This record gives sequence, structure tokens and C-alpha cells, in this order.
Amino acid sequence: MPVRDLDQLLHDVFGFSSFRGVQREVIDRVMAGQNALAVMPTGAGKSLCYQLPALALEGTAIVISPLIALMQDQVRSATANGIKAASLTSLSEDWRQVQDDLVRGDLDILYVAPERATTDGFGRLLEQARISLFAIDEAHCVSEWGHDFRPDYRLLRPLLDHFDRPRLALTATADRRTREDILQQLGISEDGLIVAGFDRPNIRYHVVPRQGLPSQLKRLAEAHPGPGIVYCPSRAQTERVAESLRDTGRPSAAYHAGLDKPVREGNQQAFVASEDMVVAATIAFGMGIDKPDVRFIAHAGVPKSIEAYYQETGRAGRDGDPAEAWLFWGAEDFARARRRIETEVEPDRRQQERERLNVLAAFVEAATCRRAILLRHFGEDPPETCGNCDNCLNPPATIDVTVVAQKILSAAFRTEMRFGVAYLAQVLGGDDNEKVRMNGHHTLSVFGIMDGEELKLVRPVARSLMARDALRTDDYGGLSFGPGAKPILQGKEQVVIAVPPPPARGSKRRAREDYPPDPLFDALREWRRAQAVEQGVPPYVIFHDSTLRAVAAMKPSSLSALSTIDGIGEKKLERYGESLLTAVETADDRQDA
Repeated sequence: MPVRDLDQLLHDVFGFSSFRGVQREVIDRVMAGQNALAVMPTGAGKSLCYQLPALALEGTAIVISPLIALMQDQVRSATANGIKAASLTSLSEDWRQVQDDLVRGDLDILYVAPERATTDGFGRLLEQARISLFAIDEAHCVSEWGHDFRPDYRLLRPLLDHFDRPRLALTATADRRTREDILQQLGISEDGLIVAGFDRPNIRYHVVPRQGLPSQLKRLAEAHPGPGIVYCPSRAQTERVAESLRDTGRPSAAYHAGLDKPVREGNQQAFVASEDMVVAATIAFGMGIDKPDVRFIAHAGVPKSIEAYYQETGRAGRDGDPAEAWLFWGAEDFARARRRIETEVEPDRRQQERERLNVLAAFVEAATCRRAILLRHFGEDPPETCGNCDNCLNPPATIDVTVVAQKILSAAFRTEMRFGVAYLAQVLGGDDNEKVRMNGHHTLSVFGIMDGEELKLVRPVARSLMARDALRTDDYGGLSFGPGAKPILQGKEQVVIAVPPPPARGSKRRAREDYPPDPLFDALREWRRAQAVEQGVPPYVIFHDSTLRAVAAMKPSSLSALSTIDGIGEKKLERYGESLLTAVETADDRQDA
């Protein structure tokens, strides 16, 4: 039975005056003892959907989460709000104390990994405790159709059935097929599916070809002073990118599995605590970090799928403030991805992975709204334009390059598919050099059939052909036909590409518009930074930027006024209220002086 009023808990513990989106719908279902799958975008407040019932119901909520770092971050944030939370992991030195607290009923929430949750020993431990509910976080890991499939997640059903408590699955990333699989695997009825939508309106999407990646990333880092993540396809590239970004004066570090554990963990902790650090990382980084103030995400190459892209970009702007997602891509990304599918993926999953890659190719090549493409992929019916992506802000011109594409394909065929784009351009442009003559290609019918304007299009068109699997590259750089070549050669399919705008010089104008100078806000950030050092926690655990902005706008002079601001609950008001009011008064006096 509920022991406390939900609305009162929302205000007293979390400092919010009202629920957001579908939060109330999800929570009401759990409170009624029913199961649910909540699909909510990152930053929509998924954790509150189990934290609030955990406080309102008798017993302990068991939260199944995939990564130790994520659990540690969630425990830290929950504890800051006065919630009695703990985790049981391989790093838990106080595991006996945590188990005793669970059995005594002294915990509101216990976080565990699926590998532990499915053991017999953990089941016996739960038999001694009173359980209020089960929450399965990152629930797309349950599904083999999900982009982060974890087999241990599929072993949870017996545990859930045995204890027969409300089960709440949560994810930000699940298309229709993945949602159906999650429902089936976790034993949740279809009427328990609650989809909040996938739109992250505060994120601005940019997709551009790689043209001097180090310079592109430097401009991006210079334009955005807040924390950022650059996802790299290889460990070596994370090191190179981090070193390059340090040249801008920004604190930067690499993160990948090959680093010594103390170095890797130190870099992660530094990023979590920082307000301006950039991390160059492999894709695993970020999933275990509940950091709300990441201002930009950049991909140095294409991700594995549209789902992975959505998940990874969703780590930006979790606080609701403006953020940006940049994808820098090249044709070789798709060539590598297709080779990986054919050589590393199980045969019965290859067609599924090919389809995912084709969707991603269409996304990067599109001349239409990026957000609309993303949302349609997840089954939504969005407006044709969003006003907050590169194609909406600067609509690109398009050009029909079917004839150029046919000439490139013909040249690849007639040169026996042994050469790359640069050489084909020489043949097509009539470059009568020694290599072309030695191969006898100066006698081919395709020799010299392109004029200067067409030659300028060879690289972008070849990039497009590789993205749509009409051209493939082998390990030696030669180009061969993919399944998409035939309809183009036969004239049954057009090739239309976007004419990109001039290379962007960063986003400084937008940064100034989004974050106009505010001396009081800056002073409050300094106050927060000092509090974070004293408490030994990241600054965002004290207060989010959005809360400090609200304080700076209101300039409260009493605890009563301060308590009306979103994000300031009873525990934080008690701990920081007087100090925060003093910081406001001091900064205000300094400005008046």
C-alpha cells in the first residue's frame, strides 16, 4: 500500500511542482501493481518513474542496470535527494552492510547488474527482504533486436515471475520490433506499453562529410565551452583526437578499454566532475554516466545503427538545455561496416544488420529534416521540418547526379574493379599519365568522358554510391559493385545528392544566443564548484544548470522563495539553502558596487 502522497513526494524530495510527459501515467500503473514498459527519451525523467514509487511503497525497489558506473552515478544522485540507495557490484566493499540493510528494510532502492540478479544466491537474498517493485533499466538490452543486446537480460523472467511484484522496464531506444520483444521477454502485456515519444527538441543535429577532421573537431570544441564527447571508431583515434583537442586549451582525455584501469577510471571521473572537459572515446563510454550537462556529442565516423546513433547522441543535453550532435562521415565508414557484417556477424543476423546500415546511410545522405527521419524510424509521424537541424536551418540544394554515378560505375567495371576513386577520376577525366597508359586504360570508352564540372562531383557521388551499397571497397582499395549498382546502371533508380553548404566554422553564434552572459549565473556556478569539491561529488549532483539559471533569474531572498524553484527539494534546501542565498546576495552586491 502507498505510504506517502505522490505529489507531495515529488515536491519534497525532488523539488518539482508537476510531473513531466508520461511520468504520472507510468507511476500510476506501477502504484496500481501493474507491469509497464516505458519508452521515454533520454532526459525525460525515467529514473523518477521508479524512484518515486520506491519511496511511496513499502519495501525495497530492485533496479537492474547494465553498468557499474551508471549504478554508482544513480546511487550518488539519489542519495543527494535523501533517498536511501545502494548497489551490489563486484566493487562493493560494503556488500555485507548493503545486504543487511536490504534484509532489515533500510533501503529504498538497490541497484544490481543482470548477471548478479539472475544468480541463485541473489534470489535467496531477496527471499529474506520485502520487495516493492522491479525496475529494468536500459531495457533494450533484453531484446536481440536491440542495439546493446545483453544475453543475461533474457534470464530475468524467472526472477520476476517468482516474486510477482510490479515490473517496470525503461528504455530510450526501442523501435517497434524491439518493443514487442521486450514485452514478450519480460512478461508485460501490450496494454502496459507507454511510449512518450522519441523527440529531443533541445538537440540540434548536424551531419557533414569529413574534410580535415582534426580541424573540424577543434572548431566544434572552440565553439562549445561545456563538456563534450567525441566518439571514435578505434582506440588509436581516441588518443590522436584527445591530443589534438588539447591544442585548443581545453582539458581533453582519451577513454578506451586498452588503457590501464586506473588511467581509464581517472579520465572518466575527471570528465564526470568537469564542466568543460572533452573526452575522445570508444562507443562504450557514456552509457554508464548520468551526466546531464554534456553540451555536444560528435561522431568521428558513422555509428553501428540509427538506434546506436540516437542512444549516443541522447547523452547530450540531458538537463534540457540546448545541445548539439555532430556526425562526421566518410564513404569508407560504410565500406568497413559492410565488411564487418559479412565477416563478423552471425549469418542469421546479417540481413537485419544490413537493413540497419541502409537506414543510417539514408540518414546521412538526406537533404530533408534529420529529426523527422529519426522519429519516423521509431514509428512516429513528425512534422516535415523541425527548425533545429542542419537541413532545416540551411536547406541544401539538391542535384541529380545519376549520369555521373553511371559513369563511375562503368569506369569501375571496365577497369576490372581493381582501383579506387582517385584513379577512376583520372581515367574519367582523361588524365594521360604513366599509370593509366601502363594499364591500357587510355583506350577504354570511359577515358575522358567527364568534363571539369562532373569531375568535381566524383568524390561526393562515389561516397553516396558506397553509402547506398552500389559500390563496395575491398581490402586493397578496389571498388566493386554492390546490389545497389544494377538499378542505377539500368536507369531504374535516380541518384540525387545534397549540395553541402560551405564548411561550417563552428557554432559560436548559436552558443552566444543560447547562453547570453549572466554574471550572477557564473557566480552561482563558482559557488556550486566549491560545494562540489567540499562534498566530493560532481557539480551537477549539487544542482543542475537549469536550477541555477532559475535562481539567477528570480534572485530569491528567502528559503521559502528558494523552495519554489524546480530541482530544490527538502534535503537540498536544508543542506545548501542558506549558503546559496548568501551566494546570490554577495554576487548581487558585487554587481551593484
